[in-house]
Amino acid sequence: MPQPLTSRRALLAAGGTAGLLQARTRAFAQAALEPRVVVVTSFSRDVTTPFVQAFERANPGTKVEIQNRNTAAAVAFIRETRSSPPDLMWASAPDAFEVLKQGNLLAQPRIDTAGIPERIGGQPTNDPDGRYFGFAVSGYGIMYNTRYLRANRLPEPKEWADLTRPVYQGHVGISAPSRSGTTHLTIETILQGEGWEKGWAQLLEMAGNFAQVSDRSFGVPDAVNSGQYGIGIVIDFFGLSAKASGFPVEFVYPTVTTLVPANIGMVEGARNPEAARAFIQFLLSPAGQQVLLDPKVMRLPVRQETYANAPAGFPNPFTNPSLGARVRFNNDVSEVRYELVNSLFDRVITFRLRELTDAWKAVRAAETALGRRDNAEGRRLLNEARAKLTTVPVTEAQAADPAIAGAFRATRPDRPAAGRQAQFEEEWDRHAVAAYAEAKRLAEQAQRAR
Repeated sequence: MPQPLTSRRALLAAGGTAGLLQARTRAFAQAALEPRVVVVTSFSRDVTTPFVQAFERANPGTKVEIQNRNTAAAVAFIRETRSSPPDLMWASAPDAFEVLKQGNLLAQPRIDTAGIPERIGGQPTNDPDGRYFGFAVSGYGIMYNTRYLRANRLPEPKEWADLTRPVYQGHVGISAPSRSGTTHLTIETILQGEGWEKGWAQLLEMAGNFAQVSDRSFGVPDAVNSGQYGIGIVIDFFGLSAKASGFPVEFVYPTVTTLVPANIGMVEGARNPEAARAFIQFLLSPAGQQVLLDPKVMRLPVRQETYANAPAGFPNPFTNPSLGARVRFNNDVSEVRYELVNSLFDRVITFRLRELTDAWKAVRAAETALGRRDNAEGRRLLNEARAKLTTVPVTEAQAADPAIAGAFRATRPDRPAAGRQAQFEEEWDRHAVAAYAEAKRLAEQAQRAR
């Protein structure tokens, strides 16, 4: 039975009113956002630009201002700008967010996390206190240039231990953990997965094959992509995005790895809190998660349904529960010794790379000589040399001691280390110089032993 004309008009009017109300609500929500949001981030422009463009399209009238700083510098910057801070911290390193949280430098915004699991890869996705939020997860591993490996007749590496093999000498690159939060997480993952002593021994032997310790994290994938060297120790999205962009590269997760959330958090005292909250919410939304599959980004989403749109072979922690399961990353352990580990790596590897690689070359030459003419004295000398090259001057207990670890702060050229930190670093420098020189002497003596 047809409706009376007046009823149809009433329905149309009601529908029009509802539609107008929705439109006004959307307009009000957009108008309520401040005209800008300031984001300090360690991510490269290739990663941030697709998100910025998508957010600005969804929120006309609000512009995103990106300030690029490495993770350590970003933490220091937020500490130093309490009176006029940026609005958001956006980075991969959860331990850096813990540092900010413990310093009461992160706000507690109201964020809807419905549809996002509490844990991925064995790790909590978000801070339980709501101070920072995981928008993606990342693993750490080995990126290699397939053409380079074929040209140099090198095997494909699969595990961290593979990178200690003499065949890779001069073919491996890494960035300094003091300059890269993602590299810090890689180093900390190895230390937690293998244990302090074994972990450092493995890192020091891997370092014998380093061609470079870069001062920026994306310097490593750039070098692997271009064939400057063949193998890079990187966060997964560097390898995955390079492959998606057409470079002849592959990426592999070693057994000793972990999946750790990449995070975003609102800074306490943010000048643009509504825009900051909206940016976080966008990253967690289905639309924001889809941006993670952009060929220049290629990060692992925290929403399971997003993987339906992922390319073939894309890692999926929801269908591969073994991915990152070997290591249960402990943020508290990492947070306590964060700056100490960075400083120690620089003192025994970054700043002494020439001496370290020269000593390892001598050790490997001695191993070759003893393979032809084995003798007990040569083996004894060689074992002493290896011990010198695989031991750090700090115990795990010392690294966990707040009286020692608490003395360390991130340094800059205009603000060098002082006090106890400077004393420890001078001791570590002397240790490295003496140990590597003695190891080289012992190895050369082992070559001549009969």
